Amino acid sequence: MAKILYGVQGSGHGHAIRALTVARKFTQHDFLFISFGAGAALLRREFPVVELPGSDTIYRSHQIDVLATFLDNLRYWTGLGAVKRRALEIMEQFQPDVAMADYEFLLPRVARQVGLPCLSLDHQHIIPFCRHPVPAGRLPEYWTTAAVIRLLFNAASQYLVISFFQPPVASRLPVKIAPPLLRDSVLALTPAPGEHVLAYQGHPTFPEFFDFLKTIPRPVVVYGFDRDDTKANLTFRKKSEEGFLHDLSTCAYVVCGGGHTMISEALYYGKPVLSFPIKNAFEQYVNAFYLERLGYGRHHPELRPGPDLIPAFEARLEEFQSNIREARFYGNPEVFALLERYFREHSLF
Repeated sequence: MAKILYGVQGSGHGHAIRALTVARKFTQHDFLFISFGAGAALLRREFPVVELPGSDTIYRSHQIDVLATFLDNLRYWTGLGAVKRRALEIMEQFQPDVAMADYEFLLPRVARQVGLPCLSLDHQHIIPFCRHPVPAGRLPEYWTTAAVIRLLFNAASQYLVISFFQPPVASRLPVKIAPPLLRDSVLALTPAPGEHVLAYQGHPTFPEFFDFLKTIPRPVVVYGFDRDDTKANLTFRKKSEEGFLHDLSTCAYVVCGGGHTMISEALYYGKPVLSFPIKNAFEQYVNAFYLERLGYGRHHPELRPGPDLIPAFEARLEEFQSNIREARFYGNPEVFALLERYFREHSLF
């Protein structure tokens, strides 16, 4: 049995869902998580969690609130010394054999300081570790985002990047890229064709987005707004993993942001995606960029699209579905085999 100290980014649910998928698979090992916020709340339902502050991103009106994010992170950096000392105490008490991190800043640095192997498992490192043919107008944002990830999140000893797209690697660091890691509850369902559209937004959005959804000539099941009512063709449903995955696996297509977990699960079920990535969030943009480039759907830069978007999108549904059928969005066997090697040998290579 290995003892694994696992640092997880607490902003949103995608990072914690991926970490839970790993821990649920390897029940023979002993996991202790370090996280905060929504991630800590999700993880502690099943595993021990020590909550430590972390750097966060603040979203408002479907874009990153730069000032609020800066102030929140300023508070984090000001108290970083005390947080680091607490992390060292946790490490001393738990005595881990290895460490892991999912886009978490502190643990890889503490692990490096004490000579503990640390594996980074996330999607975000697809940005600095690969070459991306993004439009010229997006290059400054691309370069800035890649530089920030290199500066803040490149302290691990090796990297396993999961992604529904796999561009050429351009890094000297020890890195492997694999298809998406999917939770068991996703794999348990068999997709079926349906007439409804599933709409999901994981962060605050424009009220006008509902006006857009009402123009879709189909029933639309909407998640992410903590409501349980019906308005016109929109049926709002409160958070439910079982209900959400049922509606996802049986829909005609998906309307969502640019989150990698959401898009990957939709593609695994064979569902085309219309993506509205969060403004100023380059990781969401690059996911949406490849979604359209690979022919799995389309993306739109804002939540106030014109009246032609839905008819044009629906006219290409069969094309999108055909392209999706030709690709592979299930990386669990490959990822688990690599993790088994890491837990045993403390290395992927």
